[in-house]
Amino acid sequence: MIDTKTHKDLEDVLMEPKAPGVKEPYFVLHEDGQNITILSSGKNGIEYNKTYGHFHNYMGVEIYHCLYGQGILIMQRNDEEGEAKEFKVMTLTPGKQVEIPAGFGHSVINVGKGYLVVLDNAPNKPDAHNYQPVKEKQGFAYYLVEKKGEIAFEVNPSYHVPPQISTE
Repeated sequence: MIDTKTHKDLEDVLMEPKAPGVKEPYFVLHEDGQNITILSSGKNGIEYNKTYGHFHNYMGVEIYHCLYGQGILIMQRNDEEGEAKEFKVMTLTPGKQVEIPAGFGHSVINVGKGYLVVLDNAPNKPDAHNYQPVKEKQGFAYYLVEKKGEIAFEVNPSYHVPPQISTE
């Protein structure tokens, strides 16, 4: 099965929902307990193109493999009130594998000039993913944007106290 996500599908989690952006931000191919996500390059306003992002309704570890392109994977752990307590940033390059610990939400962001292609092992069950915490806060604690030709982090004002950013 192939899911195609549109700009309208991402409006709930974009820094500037009505800004011009990528018409078809990403595609997900689901098959046999594996998913291949293909993210288009480009920006939604000044924000780099990304996946919607989600948390899991199960306690397993998810593994991402970067197959092609240049990207960033963000991971966030929230407290009981939905406030971000940890925010991790991992670079994605071809051949790199990243483990997402149980309890962390995540999103993949394409910061390259071409497509970003990642493979993951998340279950293809409708109740496996929880999008609501991301939707309620209009995204994760930080947006990845371009400022003066560089990648920058913009605080999401929906969070009271954004956590420190940790990198690999």
